[in-house]
This record gives sequence, structure tokens and C-alpha cells, in this order.
Amino acid sequence: MKYSTLLFDLDGTLLDFNAYEQIALENLFSKHKVPLTNEIRNTYDLINKNLWLQYEKGEIPLEQVLNSRFSEALKLHNIDIDGIDWENKYREYLADGYLLIDGALEICEKLSTTHRMMIVTNGIRKTQIKRLKMSGLYKFFSEIFDSQSIGFQKPDRRFFEHVINYIDDIILDKLLIIGDSPNTDILGGINMGIDTCLFNPSNKISSGLNTIKSTYTINYLSELKEICKI
Repeated sequence: MKYSTLLFDLDGTLLDFNAYEQIALENLFSKHKVPLTNEIRNTYDLINKNLWLQYEKGEIPLEQVLNSRFSEALKLHNIDIDGIDWENKYREYLADGYLLIDGALEICEKLSTTHRMMIVTNGIRKTQIKRLKMSGLYKFFSEIFDSQSIGFQKPDRRFFEHVINYIDDIILDKLLIIGDSPNTDILGGINMGIDTCLFNPSNKISSGLNTIKSTYTINYLSELKEICKI
């Protein structure tokens, strides 16, 4: 067996983040009686993406991302809100989202009988654990590594060094990282000399535009059976 330990990203890899993000946003805006127009949604997406990129580069703390994304977005539409209050309510709604990516439950159940499996996520620990438990995936993973607890985020080497130090008997070429983000999951693995598998459903990431090359690229989670030799 080529790989003994599998490091799975969560959002966008095992759980359908886009689906339950939309539901959480709709509930949040409805709660505060603010219309979630296309213009506001587009502004929020841009602000949120830019803040997360700054966080991943180590330029701003996680709290700044979470507590200012709604207030910054709505301020551009002349709406003043309490960003922290909105964020707390949003996280409550978000934590209830656990829609599975097609084939996630089946592949995790299968791989867990032959491999050691762990979660590596830039998400909020409490939220991610709740989602894993509600989705039925929690029992398949021996450890959950999150950037909030570690203090560094993917693709920072210090995030993965923490993971590797925890797995004290690991050989790097026995590790495989599986994720949907070239900039965090794949780049982080490459920087550590660990094999990587890009999950690219519906070819949403163009191979011609992606300059970060993974060891493997799959469109369906079921393809992991061949890669992991089960």
C-alpha cells in the first residue's frame, strides 16, 4: 500500500460548502431583515475572498476576517451593522450545514478500514466538528487539525509541520493530502514534499490556468480507491 495516512480537507472536498453557505446567508439576512440582493452577495463574496487570502498569507488575524467581512461588505451598500453579532449568528446557521459531496460517506467508510485518516482544515474547529458529527463522517477520522487551534493556516509550512510532528512515526512518502484548493491544500503539500490529490469536480479548476500541479487530479471521490489501492 503506497499511502498509510490520508489528510483530507473538509469544505469543498467532503462537505458541500457552497450549498450550505447559501442557506446560511439567506437565513442570516432574513433574520436581520436585510434583502440579500445579487449586488450585496457579489460584494460579500469579493470582500470575504480577499480577507481570507490576506489571512492565508499571514497578513491579518482570523478574527479580523470573521468579524469584519459582513460589516465591510454592507458598508459599501450604506448599511451599518454590528459585524460581530452578524458573524456569531452566521456561524450558528453555518454549523447546521452538513451536505455531503457525492460519494464522500462511501469513500470515507471504505478507506477508514485500510488507512489512518485525519482532517486538515482552515475552518473554525467547533463548527467543523459539529458538521463532521452531523454528516456521519466524524467516526472515520482519528484527528482534526484546524488553523484556529494551530495558529497557522494552510498552506503555511508551520501548519503542516504541526501535523507531521503529531504523527511521530510517519514517513512523508506514506502521506497523501486530498483537497479542492490548489492554493492551500496542494501548495501546502508540495512545500512539504508530500504527495497531493486535487479534487476537481466538474473540472471547475482549469488545468491550463492552474500553475500549481498536484500528484493526482480526480473528478470523483471514488477515484481515490485506485490511488489508495483498495
